[in-house]
Amino acid sequence: MKPRQQRMLAVGLALAGVAIAAGLTLRAFKDNMMFFIEISDVIAGEYPKERNFRIGGLVVEGSIERAEGSLDMAFLVTDTRCDLTVTYSGVVPDLFREGQGVVAHGRMNEDVFVADRILAKHDENYMAPEVAESLAKHVQDETASLQGRSAGCDSQ
Repeated sequence: MKPRQQRMLAVGLALAGVAIAAGLTLRAFKDNMMFFIEISDVIAGEYPKERNFRIGGLVVEGSIERAEGSLDMAFLVTDTRCDLTVTYSGVVPDLFREGQGVVAHGRMNEDVFVADRILAKHDENYMAPEVAESLAKHVQDETASLQGRSAGCDSQ
């Protein structure tokens, strides 16, 4: 082989290697991507059925139920329009409590969200951006419904 052909072969192999590495990286990102879905959309059935996703909202006052002597618990999360039952088995963060913002990672099992991880706000003023946007949207919808337009939760 001539030196020019060797250089072209080396450049071609390097480009092929970079393309394969980029493809594998993008596939890994796709597999690990975690979507945030609003509770109203979950109630409407608009969520990925075959993969985990995140939901967020406020823990409904008086909704936390914990089996005595067990790490299993259930509670309601609301976006101020719709409520969704969440079950979780494990230790919750210290800042997890009723009336506070929460983000849950997991998947749906029939009409219950089964969480594998619970995240609570880390100080008095912080709320996850996705949760804040969702709550603000639903407060606007409630205001609109008070002005004569309907914006209720379909399941309630």
